Amino acid sequence: MPPRYFKNDAPLARRDPFRQVEASLTRLVTDYPPSEVRATGGLFKGAVSVAYVFLVLQPLYPDLKIEGQALGAWSAAYLKQAQDQIASFPGPTVGKCGITDDILALLAIGAASSKDLDMVNDLVDYSAEVIDPESENELLFGRAGYLYLLRFVKASFNDDPKTLQLISDTQEDVIDAILDSPRPWKWHGKVYIGAVHGAIGIITQIVLTNPKKYAEKLAAELAVILTYQYDSGNWPSTVPPERDRLVQICHGAPGVVVSLLSIREYFPALKNKIDDAIRKGRECILERGLLTKEPCICHGISGNALALEDEEFEHFLTYTTGHEIKSMDKDGLLERSSSPESLFGGEAGRAWTWAVADKGLEKRILGYNDV
Repeated sequence: MPPRYFKNDAPLARRDPFRQVEASLTRLVTDYPPSEVRATGGLFKGAVSVAYVFLVLQPLYPDLKIEGQALGAWSAAYLKQAQDQIASFPGPTVGKCGITDDILALLAIGAASSKDLDMVNDLVDYSAEVIDPESENELLFGRAGYLYLLRFVKASFNDDPKTLQLISDTQEDVIDAILDSPRPWKWHGKVYIGAVHGAIGIITQIVLTNPKKYAEKLAAELAVILTYQYDSGNWPSTVPPERDRLVQICHGAPGVVVSLLSIREYFPALKNKIDDAIRKGRECILERGLLTKEPCICHGISGNALALEDEEFEHFLTYTTGHEIKSMDKDGLLERSSSPESLFGGEAGRAWTWAVADKGLEKRILGYNDV
């Protein structure tokens, strides 16, 4: 096994982000063409996650063609790979109704991209499974992920008061179910802290959904999360705390920092504490965030970069080029991804982070806090 991370001691550098967007998307369609990508995984991994990246990037790059096709055409091709196998998808069930569910993800993408009211209704009808008392609360399989999907769809219906109200009412029901859940929130019997399975992820999804109504109600719980920060600047994966080990989006400082950056404006009373936590968290990421796992959003350099300020952000991204990944692999320093095509685990996510750099977008995680 390679070491967990390598030393961040090189001078600050940058690469041309537009060229890297092109290169990343080209690798994506040639190394992981639609016909060869797994159909399942929702927005997290697989065909739908790749389609989602192309869908979101298409309006940012309307004239860009990859291997002769526009980004929208590639999105449709990856979506078809999933849709052709839709009969085999189990669909949302209690405890499996977050961003990894393919039916929910396809409904959300369809509803948002085509303003399809039937798909909106189908999506909100699944709230019965989501608010069931036995359901989960986290992002991948639970209510927090469903809240993200609803926000994504809602953004496409700003001119439709009736549909907005339907989605808002559903959001309220889901948030009430989360807040009525026993504390601390648990997943698989453990109290997680991080963005993907834990409390900061749940709080972030609630606050971004309706900050005016819920931020104040969650301030005390957010304040407690801030107290869990180690002297190193990192956060534990779970409490009671175990070893200070993981520095990545799913567990550790990067996920907490990226979350805090998107919700801190709604917690003015905690501003100084949040800013201090972000500063210390970034110091930890700069020291221990150049991971040897294949660069990706969930547990790799691409995601860690999103927690940093501009120069450091672009510097971290220099380690996510195709050339650097090949060099790391050749030197035996690379731990390969199990979903190398995906938004959260591979090339599609790398393309997103390069687009963030190229277009000067807010440093957000697509599929988490971009809406």
